Amino acid sequence: MRVRRRGTALALLLTAIALPAATATAAPARPAQHPDHPLPLARLFDNKAIGDDAAPGAADFDGAGHSLSAQDLAAAGWLPGSTLALDGARLGWPRTAAGSPDNVVADGQAVALHGRGGTLTFLVAGTGTGGVPATGVGTVHYRDGSRSAYELTAPDWRSGPLSTKAVALPHINGPAGPSAAAARLYTVSVPLRAGREVASVVLPRDPGPAADLHVFAAAVHANSPMRTGSWSASTAGYRAVGPWTDRTLRLVVHAGAGGPRARIRLANTFAAAPVDIGAASVAVRAAGAAADSAPVPLTFGRGRTGTRIPAGAEAFSDPVGFRVPDDTDLLVSIHLPGTVTAAPVHQEATQVSYLSAPGSGDRTGDEGGAAFPETLTIWPFLTGIDVDGGPGSVVALGDSITDGVKSTSGANRRWPDVLARRFRSQSALPRYGVLNHGISANRIVTDRYQGDGVSTDTGGVSAQHRLERDALAQPAARTVIVFEGINDVRWGTSAHEVVAGLRALARRAHERGLRVVAATLTPCEGYADCTPAVEDRRQAVNAFLRDPGNTFDATLDFDAVIRDPLRPQRMLPAYDSGDHLHPGDAGLRALGESVDLRALVPGHR
Repeated sequence: MRVRRRGTALALLLTAIALPAATATAAPARPAQHPDHPLPLARLFDNKAIGDDAAPGAADFDGAGHSLSAQDLAAAGWLPGSTLALDGARLGWPRTAAGSPDNVVADGQAVALHGRGGTLTFLVAGTGTGGVPATGVGTVHYRDGSRSAYELTAPDWRSGPLSTKAVALPHINGPAGPSAAAARLYTVSVPLRAGREVASVVLPRDPGPAADLHVFAAAVHANSPMRTGSWSASTAGYRAVGPWTDRTLRLVVHAGAGGPRARIRLANTFAAAPVDIGAASVAVRAAGAAADSAPVPLTFGRGRTGTRIPAGAEAFSDPVGFRVPDDTDLLVSIHLPGTVTAAPVHQEATQVSYLSAPGSGDRTGDEGGAAFPETLTIWPFLTGIDVDGGPGSVVALGDSITDGVKSTSGANRRWPDVLARRFRSQSALPRYGVLNHGISANRIVTDRYQGDGVSTDTGGVSAQHRLERDALAQPAARTVIVFEGINDVRWGTSAHEVVAGLRALARRAHERGLRVVAATLTPCEGYADCTPAVEDRRQAVNAFLRDPGNTFDATLDFDAVIRDPLRPQRMLPAYDSGDHLHPGDAGLRALGESVDLRALVPGHR
């Protein structure tokens, strides 16, 4: 859309949302680089997006003199040459100094990119007029001579959704000085053909005068077939904590699938600043905050005892020789050496965890629990534990019913817990791990938490906006169960919009080769806002889900399992927690036990 300041050539493909900027003339199109002669992405950089606050004129991201602040990026932990773990992929942030070319405007360039995996992940942003997304189609070339097309869409750097951004920066540099408008960068993943090795990637052609697609980084993401998810939780919001200064979290989680080696995943999702992890450990829990033996130290980045997690990014510990038993409580201890005033959290842990005293330092190696006098009922930072080996994982994407709200605290009686035990107790089918990605108050269509800033709302971004992070990027995911929508219809979203959202979730998961199973919405008559109009919308959504042509691979009729046969718009009293919306322990057990395990296995009918 804008005047091109092209150097050598353009980089990766992407769909960019156009940004409101000054009118500019488009440069004439030029012939695409031949795919037989791809170049590394950095050699294709032709645009300067990042400028120093002291010399902002040295960069021009959008053709109107605006740029990202190098100081803001540094404050977020996005340093030149750093590796960023985003949505499970490892992306290299450009090494270039402020005022130097640091991204490529996509226009059919061939990028040398190698690897074998399930997805191709881009770090991108769009610039343009009107704030509309820019979309283009590119091509992946494989070592065996085959190719596949992909569509890439990148939101606008100034007006794109905060709920899907990788990072947001507090201001934008411009000809008149800095402005308080937030700048955004995004990760976008597209599917690859299974089992084939990538040789190069051709970026989309220039999408036209309305927008430019800027690519900063790209990587092939291998969703490891050699790991199984043992435990997980979704980041539901970013809330004020503490302050915690030089303290150790001791988080209690329940491992489902066991294995001979383990790693943890820590996330700084939605944050504006990096967080320092001084040390971490894992142990089998004895009772309370005490371990049954000395905790096993964890390392990061090939042997470092700690790590710094940039804003919006995540960190994986190195796999460690710690045998995780099936169906067992673990203690994950995390030392926070600095002062933490806000943290990404999973709010409804339904589990008590522990916190050391202020200024008590690194207590990750403590076997006993005496150093942990305070308790928590949230899970900060920790989002997953994976084990080596196993057949992979089933992801349960849901709301408070999946999250286990109203189940007995510390008893692990959520319906995904029941499902996990059933998989482990049989041998006829793969013994999948089951990953619980329920968030209380979550919706399919609209965000509860808006995706940026400290907030008391911990209902999460919408299922559509978190699908990549919470389902598609999970280790060796095989199947996704979607059990959401009751909050949408309770809060006024039409059945048509909910069905459209369900279709979109199924389509995206199918594009990644996953099996997708839906569950009908359960009754809620008697809950304050479950009016007859809500019931009508619920029944309309369930009619779609029960239709054999509903785009899902199978449907679990959770409604039929727990409704009262004499009054089907309400829950059977024996299964009701008492609030008429959430099942209690007995109802959650009935849901978990009703699932035909064969329906969750790819290839089974």
